Amino acid sequence: MKKSPLHSILKKVGRVMAMALSILLALILIFVGVLLWYSPGKINPVVDQNGNPVPGSISEKIWVDINGLKQGMFIQSRDPNNPVLLFMHGGPGMPEYFLTEQYPTGLENDFTMVWWDQRGAGLSYSPNIPPETMTVEQYISDAIAVTHYLRDRFHKDKIYLMAHSGGSFFAIQTAQRAPELFAAYIGVGQIVYQVKSEKIAYEYMLAEYQARDDTNMVNQLKAAPPTMTMPQPAAYDRLRDNAMHGVGVGTTREMKTVEGGVFFPSWFSKQLTLKEKINLWRGKIFAASMLRNEVFSTDLSQKVAKLEIPVYFFSGKYDYTVNHEMSKAYLAELQAPVKGFYTFENSAHSPFFEKPDRVRMILREDVLQGTANLADKP
Repeated sequence: MKKSPLHSILKKVGRVMAMALSILLALILIFVGVLLWYSPGKINPVVDQNGNPVPGSISEKIWVDINGLKQGMFIQSRDPNNPVLLFMHGGPGMPEYFLTEQYPTGLENDFTMVWWDQRGAGLSYSPNIPPETMTVEQYISDAIAVTHYLRDRFHKDKIYLMAHSGGSFFAIQTAQRAPELFAAYIGVGQIVYQVKSEKIAYEYMLAEYQARDDTNMVNQLKAAPPTMTMPQPAAYDRLRDNAMHGVGVGTTREMKTVEGGVFFPSWFSKQLTLKEKINLWRGKIFAASMLRNEVFSTDLSQKVAKLEIPVYFFSGKYDYTVNHEMSKAYLAELQAPVKGFYTFENSAHSPFFEKPDRVRMILREDVLQGTANLADKP
């Protein structure tokens, strides 16, 4: 029987589809293979100027039992006798150690640097974490427990506490709760009252895009304004990050998109395994869903009005992710024995990534000395 033209066409379509699926499968396998090759998960050593490991240095990726949950951290130090600096990342739920591959901080040269992944984030993510433990009180308790571990391990009476962005919400409350454990507190992109910060950022972005005659972005922003209540409108949340990066007020002054500056680099970090990379983003979604509303809707200026230890705020002049002027006004009112505010003129939200040399100088010459000589002048 002679086959119809339709039968021949369907047969050809079937062959084309089979070939397309085969190519797609091959590309997926290649992509997974590349990711696995980029995911040995071994932490880089601390090296000298010739690229050789420094004798006596430490470079570890470890997990410690913290309040009944295995929590991970990266510890690096040229000299383990140096002061200990505990870093609390932002988010909630967004570890930042992997970004040091693109933006070396050099902090491990002056401190025993501890990049702790907080409960439910990154190395500390597990699908079995009870949601009821994802609270502000638990995060403060975890930070105190991590501090005790570091004090005992490195034989320090006090350690230094640095926090970035959303992490500063928990860290400054930790410093208030247990000042006897800390030599000083350093807030980078210090959060104050984030729903108000979002409104200020929105007005700035709208004006910037109007000045650039970017009608498309102006229309999108006008259709999705933020509110003074949580949760924020979904349309604003979808637009927010890339709108900020488009005008240089996001993660860094130069970063153009979150995808290109944060998301893709995380998948090509050789210091994380593939499972750890997946958990990085699973944890980001999980922790944010549990904590973001409270972090954004709390006015810290009403909650933490006094600290008993020296306090230092580092802030990018172009930080609208967490508003620069709000951080400055907060520190002006905050009571502390020593305090210093440091403006980074061509930075946005991450001065320790953008201007690491100046950050290290301030830490060495002011923070470690308990002074504020390099701080902004009134």
